[in-house]
Amino acid sequence: MTTSRDLAALLSDAAGAAFVSLGLEASLGAVRRSDRPDLADFQCNGAMAAAKKLGKNPRDIATAVVDALKTSPLVASSDVAGPGFINVKLSAEGLSKRAQEIAADDRAGAQRVETPRRVVMDFGGWNVAKEMHIGHLRSTVIGDSLQRLFRFMGDSVTSDVHLGDWGLQMGQLINEVKLEQPNLPYFDESFTGPYPEASPVTMDDLSRLYPLASGKSKSDEDRRNEDRQATQELQSGRPGYRALWRHFCSVTRVGLERECKSLGVTFDLWKGESDAEPFIPQIVDDLKSRGISEFDAGAWIVRVARESDKKEMPPIILVNRDGAIGYHGSDLGTIVDRKQSIDPQLSLYIVDQRQALHFEQVFRASDRAGYLPEKELEHLGFGTVNGPDGKPFKTREGGILKLHEFIAQADAVATARMKEAELGSDVSEAEQADIAHKVAVAAIKFSDLSNVRTTNYIFDLDRFISFEGKTGPYLLFNAVRIKSLARRAEAEGVKPGAIGIELDAERALVLQLDAFSDALRSAYDKRMPHILCDHAYLLAQAFSGFYTAAPILVESDPVKKASRFALALATLKQLEIVLALIGIDIPERM
Repeated sequence: MTTSRDLAALLSDAAGAAFVSLGLEASLGAVRRSDRPDLADFQCNGAMAAAKKLGKNPRDIATAVVDALKTSPLVASSDVAGPGFINVKLSAEGLSKRAQEIAADDRAGAQRVETPRRVVMDFGGWNVAKEMHIGHLRSTVIGDSLQRLFRFMGDSVTSDVHLGDWGLQMGQLINEVKLEQPNLPYFDESFTGPYPEASPVTMDDLSRLYPLASGKSKSDEDRRNEDRQATQELQSGRPGYRALWRHFCSVTRVGLERECKSLGVTFDLWKGESDAEPFIPQIVDDLKSRGISEFDAGAWIVRVARESDKKEMPPIILVNRDGAIGYHGSDLGTIVDRKQSIDPQLSLYIVDQRQALHFEQVFRASDRAGYLPEKELEHLGFGTVNGPDGKPFKTREGGILKLHEFIAQADAVATARMKEAELGSDVSEAEQADIAHKVAVAAIKFSDLSNVRTTNYIFDLDRFISFEGKTGPYLLFNAVRIKSLARRAEAEGVKPGAIGIELDAERALVLQLDAFSDALRSAYDKRMPHILCDHAYLLAQAFSGFYTAAPILVESDPVKKASRFALALATLKQLEIVLALIGIDIPERM
């Protein structure tokens, strides 16, 4: 069904009409949540700006607007405060109507965008031959939440993991495998195939070889040159190297998909940098023919500096002096690939903030080349996950914590916490394990997403896996409590009814339910999932206050019981939606 507009929009219409009647712009009637909820539900500050235009006392203008607002059935009272602030308190009838609309709406009061777009989301970005570790968490979790949000708002979203599978590290690995297993057919240029279907290396092998090869390449110039040569031969299509490289990719993907499944994250595309390779020659030819790309120091580059720049802006390198494709070239090739296959109207890159310069260079090059305009390409940077010492999260031994180990630790802590709280004791061990995993993932995701995307944060597993405070498990507990209430109500034959608002706790809950649409739009426009987390937490708090102040199943008045039950179900529906948007699954019971 079509979602009705929220209370702020309806009040803005009424206030706007009052300003228009005074010969002023309707936009002056913009209404927002009150800074002092103890005094009013909403406020409007347009009278001060209007007074400047008309040269009148702002209180006189505000009084005229207040008189008009008092005629609205939405408004219980309205008054002028201070120099001309307009305060509004909503009527019980207005709140009841809005609560009914939310209860009847399958989107729980949420609006869609007026003009949907084709959106590409580039996140994940893991490297082939490396297991996912704690440093990969933020891109994965933030990107997944944003793709859920944008789809919910109505956009057509294509997500792409964009694996790092085509750079110098591939040449390094090929040479390291060659040193350990020189007799493999992949290194015999006279071998005509077919190559073995089974991989000669496991993920454990790759995890060991990757840092070993990288260290040698950094410290030995001759080895580095050999690695560059192997990379160039791979990218040029040497059959044995391509076959070995495919083994690297397939072995890595098994582990990546395992971690994604554990976190409940999915991708539409599993493309990598290598998928951009076929587009590079045509890009180079195109940009050369138009004088945009130039040959400099043995490499093909595109200059992207502008006269207005206040910092140095190096050129992008399409093809380096060894003939290999670098990150700039593959990212530009990816843009061309996506333009031809998807034609996106917006492309979002959810990548570490430290890559900001790289993306600014690539976006400028795309704009200059006329592929995708810079204004439709956005880098959404984020901070790091830090340990209690304020430094990037490490194991006790000082190494980087693998993501599957991190999830296992969270599962163990969640299991222990549930036992302490005597939760889940009446279900099977299998269901207990499933509930504990949902609690662990809720703790991990909420702890990450509840922080402003651009900031660093300290991850404290013990604090985040708590059923109290601003945590994922606290939200799950409240949602499960409503599910339990619904089962008991069904058993007693209680049905939801018309919602009537009497108590302050009921008012507070309906106002928070009404705030969902604004929170969604704000999170969408700013690309900030923490706004959704804030709304979910405030909603859970409002429900707790309501649950305490307004008993439901023990209420003797059947009309009040039905009303409160309907309000609880509306809360559950909205809480389920917002938690799904941040990638959190709710168990049926605890």
